[in-house]
Amino acid sequence: MKIHVHTLGCKVNQFESQALETMLTDRGHQITGENDPACECYIINTCAVTAESGRKSRQAIRRLHALNPEALVAVCGCYSQISPEDVEKLGADLVAGSGDRAQFLDDLEAVMRTRSHVVRVDEALKRRAYEPLPAGSLSGRTRAMLKIQDGCSNFCAYCVIPYARGPVRSLPVKDAARQATGLAAEGYRELVITGIEIASYGRDLKTGETLADAVCAIADAAPGVRLRLGSLEPRVVTEEFCEKLRALPGLCPHFHLSLQSGCDDTLRRMKRRYDTARFYESVALLRAGFPGCGLTADLITGFPGETQAEFDATLEFIRKCAFSSMHIFPYSARPGTPAAVMENQVEKTVRQQRARLAAELAGRMEQEFLCSCIGTRQQVLFEQDTGGVCTGHAGNYAAVSVSGEGLHNAIKTVQITGQKDGKLWGNVVL
Repeated sequence: MKIHVHTLGCKVNQFESQALETMLTDRGHQITGENDPACECYIINTCAVTAESGRKSRQAIRRLHALNPEALVAVCGCYSQISPEDVEKLGADLVAGSGDRAQFLDDLEAVMRTRSHVVRVDEALKRRAYEPLPAGSLSGRTRAMLKIQDGCSNFCAYCVIPYARGPVRSLPVKDAARQATGLAAEGYRELVITGIEIASYGRDLKTGETLADAVCAIADAAPGVRLRLGSLEPRVVTEEFCEKLRALPGLCPHFHLSLQSGCDDTLRRMKRRYDTARFYESVALLRAGFPGCGLTADLITGFPGETQAEFDATLEFIRKCAFSSMHIFPYSARPGTPAAVMENQVEKTVRQQRARLAAELAGRMEQEFLCSCIGTRQQVLFEQDTGGVCTGHAGNYAAVSVSGEGLHNAIKTVQITGQKDGKLWGNVVL
């Protein structure tokens, strides 16, 4: 069967879609593009992190169904986990959730044989076991994602993900190390260690092992391969955490911290488990331990009850943190979350205007960060090689270009000479 896998959402979804492609190929199926007229099945791996994500998931289902009405439509992921009835109404032949991919593929093959209709969605909050999936990708050998954790037990006021993914489950350290060894043997030069909430790694294992222990084991299992961490809850960043990771020569000095707001009152309403003082402590620890590191963050503007004074406090705080880049979203209500029924909902136009203002500040901070890199030497993993220009990412996650060719999948030392259009430029020196 010729199958196209369409992915929405986060790095975890990307990892899981790549795992599905690998599993499908192992079962004898062929992965194809969405515009292939011979495509027999569309798998849509959906996202539900915001209302906009849900809208895009519905849109993708409709679009692909219209593109080839004869093809089977199979939907999985977070949106179908929490809204299976809505997905069923869109005409999906198979509706599954965010777990048990082997069962999903069994159902897919059964539906294809019988042209039946199947809806199979479990109760995510009852999950207790980690679902191991094959790591890697069917195309390219530059960067691979290594998922080591699933689920979240934080229940922030605005977030539906605990209901879509269930509680924290972790891949045992020995299994994470084994996958890392395999990916290194396949030729990957960088592993992105990812999960739904990797700061909670190990809480379910009862072994005392933490995220730092898992990262160290992965580093030992894949020497010479760069390691990059996914999004971090700021409380995981301690002196001990920094000390352990600082000893790893392959760790990329780039850390993405989940901020969401720079105002303590807003953070309390969000039910986040830190305040700005604790967040800034993490920023200071990372900058002290990894000088010149890239620090990126997420921000939500216009959360229910956010006043102009609170937003101003957020702007002042992110200016103090001096992030190298930010992901900024206007608040999007998710039905079923406490925030969706809070009083003092902020008008959509205000949410969007605040997002634009925060993005303008983030853009200025990014320019300042890039300028601070001029004159430094950066280790760059080159991912693209076109038109006499090679482009990749430095350890601090800044995009870097050099004139030349033949550098794909190579890690080179680059002397940074300038920056333009959000990208650093330089010359290979080693």
